[in-house]
Amino acid sequence: MPTVSVDKERFYEALGKKYTTEEFDELCFQFGIELDEDTTEEASKTGERPALKIDIPANRYDMLCPEGISRALLVFLGKIKQPQLKLTQPAQMVELHAAESVKQIRPFVTAAILRGVKFTPENYATFIDLQDKLHQNLARRRTLVSMGTHDLSTIQGPFSYEALPPKDIVFAPLNRPGQEMDGNKLMEELDKDRQLRHYLHIIRDSPVYPVIFDKNRTVCSLPPIINGEHSKITLNTKDVLIEMTATDETRNETALNILVATFSQYCSEPFTIEPVKVTYADGRSSVQPSLAARKTTARVSYINSCTGLKLEAKEVATLLQRMGHEASPSKEKPEEVIDVEVPCTRPDVLHECDLMEDVAVAYGFDNLPRRFPKTNTVGAPLPINKLSDLVRKECAYAGWTEVLPLILCSRDENYASLRRKDDGLAITLENPKTAEFQVVRTSLLPGILKTVRENRKHALPLRTFEVSDVAFKDEKTDPDRCARNERHVSAAYFDKSANFEIVHGLLDQIMRSLGIPRIKKDDKDKSKGYYLTACEDPTFFPGRAAAIHYRPANSPTKTDKTTVSETISTVADSMGKALADILGAQSESAITRRLKEGSGNGDLEIGRIGVLHPEVLAAYELNYPISAMEFDLEVFL
Repeated sequence: MPTVSVDKERFYEALGKKYTTEEFDELCFQFGIELDEDTTEEASKTGERPALKIDIPANRYDMLCPEGISRALLVFLGKIKQPQLKLTQPAQMVELHAAESVKQIRPFVTAAILRGVKFTPENYATFIDLQDKLHQNLARRRTLVSMGTHDLSTIQGPFSYEALPPKDIVFAPLNRPGQEMDGNKLMEELDKDRQLRHYLHIIRDSPVYPVIFDKNRTVCSLPPIINGEHSKITLNTKDVLIEMTATDETRNETALNILVATFSQYCSEPFTIEPVKVTYADGRSSVQPSLAARKTTARVSYINSCTGLKLEAKEVATLLQRMGHEASPSKEKPEEVIDVEVPCTRPDVLHECDLMEDVAVAYGFDNLPRRFPKTNTVGAPLPINKLSDLVRKECAYAGWTEVLPLILCSRDENYASLRRKDDGLAITLENPKTAEFQVVRTSLLPGILKTVRENRKHALPLRTFEVSDVAFKDEKTDPDRCARNERHVSAAYFDKSANFEIVHGLLDQIMRSLGIPRIKKDDKDKSKGYYLTACEDPTFFPGRAAAIHYRPANSPTKTDKTTVSETISTVADSMGKALADILGAQSESAITRRLKEGSGNGDLEIGRIGVLHPEVLAAYELNYPISAMEFDLEVFL
């Protein structure tokens, strides 16, 4: 949530009342914003003016400055009506022409003029601060929208918006009078600027830079980086030209509407904006800004059903007016529908539910009737998640560090880097943006090894583990999705020597915590347990790999679906069909599948453990041996 700092005394003066901290905090709560801090006590020690720091919802761009907050609160309190914005009709409208060349870098532009602005040091500072906050939030750090403001008395229209090679753009940038430089030199100069250097990447590698000229080819700005010194606004500026360029046309118009709506109150004729005609190379033209309210409707029945209220149409309309909307009962269905005009400064209102929320805010959330659902339920974690948390704790207690890599990886990382053949079971992205994210992993090892690689300079040893999902193509288990997830446990020990016994010890600890005893393969008397058998696995060093086998209690010896279906039928009789369906799906995805993959004696091979092959280490740029393990956790449910 953005935080806006306002001068406490001036802000209360704008509201027409002085509040105690508790009273203003309550007002903020009622309106849906939050008083973060009142600096009165600190200011008394430092001699500074007291300020209020207010947290604003991220979607309320119209409240990113003191003027916007105070206006919204005054309308909410019923002290003023929502100001009506209007466009003047100048005898000679200023024009801005966009060249064909701008399509390859920032294709959209818009502009407006504020006439007779009365700047003071305070509102001048908030004017600049609002632009900065819009740049950071709505404009996504200037990548989507950038804005420039100019003293109109220093430049002449019509204006042109073009894209030229950097060497052809020569001007003195803002706050650098007399230092004319071309685009290339400017980039070198601004690379030293602590603030602007973060935006250079937006256009730096482009063969052309966007630029706005006036009638005399004076550079007004080089968006989205910096304005020109020639048209710099000051406290003495009366007429302000606001221009905005963008890669997103909707956000561009929204940002312009918010900026002019907020500061047009300081014009010689308050809330009046002079439009600019914008013409594109393809002949398309428009008069900007477009301040028309968006017309929509809201159903009284919908609002009442969501809020639990029994409001009439007139009451709903009154509450919407308190939130800045123009609202009245519909002429066609006055008892059922509300006609609403949403201000151009409220892009957050997208749906009828947003209007319902505004009604609830105006009515008071703490005044809404308390309603309880017809069916009360008790939340509980899924069994697999609860089991996963228990395993995580055991690993952490044993001194291992959990890692959380991405579930996507490259096909090579999933197969070739682990010396495994591509079995076609990996879920492949149709149009990956980068080679690093081509498939959904079928093993946890690639993510762990990449994490170890990025942290190999840290003190050794590195003990890392992960408890998370892998995914496989599978049309049988889930015909709708044609895929299934498996919850796996994996761990890797990275040190100057392999120390296989340490990873083996972690496996023993996990099994002990799960109540799974260590048994021998030939122990016929043991009905439950786990054991290891030597195996060959290309991922591991020859002769240094073992398969992890699990013998479930009373495990069925048949590998077909008959035994499983019989078990499910028994469960259904005692626990109900819904739970049996869950257990059935679970059995099919874990126990039954493992039985089919096994030797047919009822023991399940659930994973592998061993010392990684040197070629695997080389593929991940690791210069010390690693002992690792990975096994399926779902079989223990």
